[in-house]
Amino acid sequence: MKIETKIFGHRGYPAKFAENSLEGFEYALENGADGIEFDVHLTRDQVPVVMHDEKINRTTDGKGNIKDYTHEELQQFHLENGETIPDLKDVFELIEKHDALANLEFKTDKYEYQGIEEIVLNMAKEYEFKHPIIYSSFNLQTMLRCLAIDKDLDCNWLVDKKISDPKKVVADNGLSGIHPDKYHDADVVQRIWTIDNEHEAEKLMMKNVSGIFTNDFVKMNELRERLRCESEQ
Repeated sequence: MKIETKIFGHRGYPAKFAENSLEGFEYALENGADGIEFDVHLTRDQVPVVMHDEKINRTTDGKGNIKDYTHEELQQFHLENGETIPDLKDVFELIEKHDALANLEFKTDKYEYQGIEEIVLNMAKEYEFKHPIIYSSFNLQTMLRCLAIDKDLDCNWLVDKKISDPKKVVADNGLSGIHPDKYHDADVVQRIWTIDNEHEAEKLMMKNVSGIFTNDFVKMNELRERLRCESEQ
């Protein structure tokens, strides 16, 4: 059995670098991660930036909501490694240089940023990625708005609950798959988050799930390589 599960650096490589930092993304892309995962918000003047939380409190030296700052105002705040909050265009430029996958999560489950789908998708058209961007959101309407713009996009519903019939949900909504926090026993594309436990990761890899998101891609790469060697013996 050939283990094909793709390993994504969740917010880059937070086991070693500031989460959602260009430094972490670059390290992951240059050191064997199959892809990176990151989160996108809009500033008050509708510039897409990369950060997990709606507020900047936890991961920067500032306070407040991203949506309440202009892009220029946000530049005064810094991540723990001294970087400013990354612009989406900077992350796109990094991805374009590498033969790697990328999962862009629209952070629209708390604030439905007006026009974020069109802004992000138009920006993505300006780059020549080696692989199509994988899109996801907890907000199903965000994925449907993306698919209304381009029905061929790779759109996936993020879920933190059990779906009774994931195959039907995917088919009915024109999705490519689901991104659940737990494995679903269904013949459907699924990338599971956030997997840092090796025992749990091993079970998922042996099921050949499409992908896992992890805070330590190095550890998960080593596990996958060991499992591949064992399966060939």
